[in-house]
Amino acid sequence: MSEAVVMSEVCKVYGRNGSAVAALREVSVTLPSGAFTAVMGPSGSGKSTFLHCAAGLDRPTSGEVRLGGTALSGMSETKLTELRRERVGFVFQAFNLVPSLTVEQNVTLPLKLARRRPDRAYLTEVLGRVGLSDRATHRPGELSGGQQQRVALARALVTRPDVVFGDEPTGALDTMTAQDVLRLLRQTVDELGQTVVMVTHDPVAASFADTVLFLADGRIVDALDAPSASAVADRMTRLGAYAR
Repeated sequence: MSEAVVMSEVCKVYGRNGSAVAALREVSVTLPSGAFTAVMGPSGSGKSTFLHCAAGLDRPTSGEVRLGGTALSGMSETKLTELRRERVGFVFQAFNLVPSLTVEQNVTLPLKLARRRPDRAYLTEVLGRVGLSDRATHRPGELSGGQQQRVALARALVTRPDVVFGDEPTGALDTMTAQDVLRLLRQTVDELGQTVVMVTHDPVAASFADTVLFLADGRIVDALDAPSASAVADRMTRLGAYAR
């Protein structure tokens, strides 16, 4: 299996001297292509920093990140922006849609920013896949929260990215709607061969992944393959002991 993201001895320190806080400590991990990886840990464990460094949104203090074989260290901000726009998809807890644009315009926005024409057949497939074929001309205000998050997922998929990163993508949704979005993420991995990396605090959400990585105090302290929600919850309750 090829490698989607490789992190080698990645450290991230915020602040300086007496006020310095290490958010990540010598994290080394390989995230495989075509797989669904969830990242869990208590508050302050470094989950969001992990995601931001892996996705090129934040630069590590030391260590190296490779995305699809491309080393991110040493890239200019302009090149990093281009890489994120063309090779990375994002789904956040806040849907981050433009209220004045239609569903289709929101979905194709990354292509427009990259000055690329949409592949109409693939756009139609993506809108169908997320169940929004009949909503293409609606605006976000006319949609439910779950539908808005499905627009955000379609927008993340439309560039055929190397990796889709999700930062608590179901955090603002009710349980039933969250499961719909998680099933869609699972399907993009199984049917499109997409790579998904998702930070979550929810054991049920994590159970949709192939592998769960557990962070504590900025380090990866455990991993669980083929996770069940109960196994993830049990592991989370024991994380403090692992970290020590």
